[in-house]
Amino acid sequence: MNTTELLQKIRRIEIRTKGLTKQFFTGQYHSSFKGRGMTFSEVRDYQIGDEVRTIDWNVTARYNAPYVKVFEEERELVVMLMVDISESTIFGTGERSKKELALELMAVLAFSAVENNDKVGAIFVSDSVEKFIPPAKGKKHALSILRTFIDYKPISERTNLNEGFAFYRNCMKKRSICFVISDFMNEQNFEQSISLLRKKHDLIALGLTDKGESQLPDLGLVQMYNSETGYINWVNTSDDSVREQYEKTYLKQQEELIEMFTRLGINYQPLDTNEDYIPKLIRLFKRHK
Repeated sequence: MNTTELLQKIRRIEIRTKGLTKQFFTGQYHSSFKGRGMTFSEVRDYQIGDEVRTIDWNVTARYNAPYVKVFEEERELVVMLMVDISESTIFGTGERSKKELALELMAVLAFSAVENNDKVGAIFVSDSVEKFIPPAKGKKHALSILRTFIDYKPISERTNLNEGFAFYRNCMKKRSICFVISDFMNEQNFEQSISLLRKKHDLIALGLTDKGESQLPDLGLVQMYNSETGYINWVNTSDDSVREQYEKTYLKQQEELIEMFTRLGINYQPLDTNEDYIPKLIRLFKRHK
């Protein structure tokens, strides 16, 4: 993709997702993700209904009239996008691949953070951390993250999210919000490493799915290729028992994934490449709040 095509694609994504952000997500994002605490703003005259504990007794004594302290939420947050860039994310049977869905999700979340004056950064993970973009504020920085993602060529085809979680724990010392965007087709168990990360940071898992992973079409004898391992196998897709087992295996993997995230107290939302992700994201934000 040349520079002109890259800029055109970024512009199309910006127009689409920024509209969605303003229309649907900004309010939900603001109410779902709280700041680091309450900070003193000012004092004002006492009004009927104010809590007694908010009275500023020093100012009240000085002016011989009741005054209360006003506090504001310290809104500034750090939002990190940990994105799976392994080879399995290029799969897609609809209008977009899992990687393209990841890009749209990144844009919605990044622009939501920008609208709320929060910092946003990114980590690209395969079987190692391939790219770390430190968090910063502003639309220009958000667009830079999206441009980098579109144009980035992964070094490895495989997946090991444990590397990403370990890196995150070491480099992000202050509490942050981490959106993990992945199909979670991980070669190693990552429950322990994500559990350790969950103790300090606010984690939300967005699962990239495609109906082609659960529904095997009847195409006769076909060659199946694992893009991460390079393994090739011939499969008779006309066999009902083969298609049934294919679907059962996928559904079992999803059930285990949901059960693990539930056990760890992490909000998980699978999002299909063939579906509208907007209603599900809105419900996720409400659930997280």
